[in-house]
Formats: sequence, C-alpha cells, structure tokens
Amino acid sequence: MGEGRRLAFEEFEVGQRFANGSVTLTSEMVKTFAAAYDPQPFHLDETAAEASVFGGLAASGWHTAALTMRMLVDGGAPIDGGIIGVGGEIAWPRPTRPGDTLRVESEVVEIIPSRSKPMQGLVVMQAETFNQRDEVVQRLTAKLVVRRRTAP
Repeated sequence: MGEGRRLAFEEFEVGQRFANGSVTLTSEMVKTFAAAYDPQPFHLDETAAEASVFGGLAASGWHTAALTMRMLVDGGAPIDGGIIGVGGEIAWPRPTRPGDTLRVESEVVEIIPSRSKPMQGLVVMQAETFNQRDEVVQRLTAKLVVRRRTAP
C-alpha cells in the first residue's frame, strides 16, 4: 500500500490489523483534560485520588478515548473519507495514569454491506489501547461507515 493511500469498503477484510505510534500522559495533561471535561477529584487532585477507588491520580476514561481517537486518526486504519462512527461499545478495564505510554492496535471483526446505501457499508473494528506494560486500558468496538469505490 502506497504512502497516503486510503482504503475503501471493498478493501477491508475480517482479521485485518492496524497499529500506530504512541503518546505519553503527564499529570498536567490528565488534570487539564479533567478540568475542562470531567472535573472529578480523582482526576484533578493527587490527595483526593489517593483516597478514591483508583488509589492515585487517574485519567478520565473520556481522556483515554480522546487520545485513542487521535492515535487512530494519525496512524490507524487509513479509511477513505475518514473515521465515521455510528455506534459501538467502550470499556476501561484499568485506569490510565500519568506516566503511561499508550498505543492502539485495531482489528476488523465484521464487514456489513449496506442494504439501503449501496455505495457504503459498515466495518466493525475492535481497537485496544495498551499501556507500556501491554495492559489493556481501553477496549472499543466501533461500527464505522466506509464508502465503496465502486457499486457492488
């Protein structure tokens, strides 16, 4: 696949995998995101976080999701037309913490041709976000709209 080539619906296959670069979280990043979007004490204050179920400062799950999205856009599946989600499921099996270096691996798990819109279909992908210890900190299964290059 050439540099910059984007994939259309008919070019995806179940089992196809994609991986990308990484990002390292700092305490400042965790607190800045939390202050703007999820201002809870265990995301903002080390002392409060120590007394919480997290036992220390933890990034918001939505921060992990936003970082995952950025990594997918920067280096995940090169989808023609962009990453357009129409639904899915998300889980955070363990907290993301300052100092964690995250990376994402995704896999095509299902391909569904559209019955009503023949020039597109759904590609279901599972994206797992790992920390530097190869522990899953987020699991996202997303239904993505992907256009076709040619009519079926």
